[in-house]
Amino acid sequence: MHSKLFLLILSACALTLVACTGSRSEGLPVAEGNRYATGFRIEQHDSVTHVEVYSPWAKNGQREVMAEYTITRPIHRIATASCTHVGFLDALGKLGSVVAVCNKDLVFTPLADSVLDAGDSMTPNVETMMLAAVDAVMVSTYAQGDEASERLKKLGMQVIYNNEWMEASPLARAEWIRFVAAFYDCLPLADSLFSEVVTRYQSLATRHSPARPLSIMTGNNFRGTWYVPSGNTYMGNLFRDAGAVYPFYDNMRNGSIPLTVEQVVSFFADADVWVGSNARSLDELARMDDKHTWFRAYHQARVYNWYKQTRPGGANNFWERGVVHPEEILSDLITILYGHDDESLNYAEHLP
Repeated sequence: MHSKLFLLILSACALTLVACTGSRSEGLPVAEGNRYATGFRIEQHDSVTHVEVYSPWAKNGQREVMAEYTITRPIHRIATASCTHVGFLDALGKLGSVVAVCNKDLVFTPLADSVLDAGDSMTPNVETMMLAAVDAVMVSTYAQGDEASERLKKLGMQVIYNNEWMEASPLARAEWIRFVAAFYDCLPLADSLFSEVVTRYQSLATRHSPARPLSIMTGNNFRGTWYVPSGNTYMGNLFRDAGAVYPFYDNMRNGSIPLTVEQVVSFFADADVWVGSNARSLDELARMDDKHTWFRAYHQARVYNWYKQTRPGGANNFWERGVVHPEEILSDLITILYGHDDESLNYAEHLP
């Protein structure tokens, strides 16, 4: 077994996909070639594609290159640590290249039975990935010097850092389809698909101007703390583009805002609509915490989750196709706020 793994490690090191980390970008524009995404940059010269990934944790606005990749031939076999990556690969018609995936039961898109489960994304099974003879492993990093990624690299695995989840704009996240496509030599297809997404998204966002904007709330009480998105987040921007009234648009911090239940009541007691509930029914929501019944949206039965496209194991297409097609999520929000056709919802589900 050890000799086989050693040979696989040697073959992985010999790939023409080369990654370097730790260098700094000197004067390079952060999103050159992109329309929205800030986390990567692509350059193409003849048959060579060069990709840079920027660190989301660089301080003082520095443009720090987290990794660089020089690609001379497309990937044929990949392991992925995130269901979101599966959504991009499916959109590009490259699902057949997936030979191993972390948390396979959390992947909504049907995968071949031969696709191996590589364990938890935080502690991936490196041996499984090696035995799958992958060209590369695509990971989502959660800190500079992510431990799981470092373990993979020490064993000779080619690690691709996909940080789409750090983008604040829905269209910026969706544009990471270009990043994935660069490793498969299909950028023109990605550009075409993304342009269609932008057109549909902008059409929804610009043509929608409600006479009386409705207010929105989100989240759930978790052990006394209620986390809500700031205005500089994926969901915060979706709320804005849907024409909702939301009190934290001017809060531009990265990530969620922790609130006490008392603060939530002061901000959202009279909100018209509640989205992103963790319950599947109003009764379940009340059983989870009776404080959930303190809100107008609960009493008017205008509460929604994002569970319409899910599987028993916990897989949710909201985090796969939804990331690639944010216009479908935006459409749901507009329908929830201003429409009356719950049957047309893509990912949202009205709590009975």
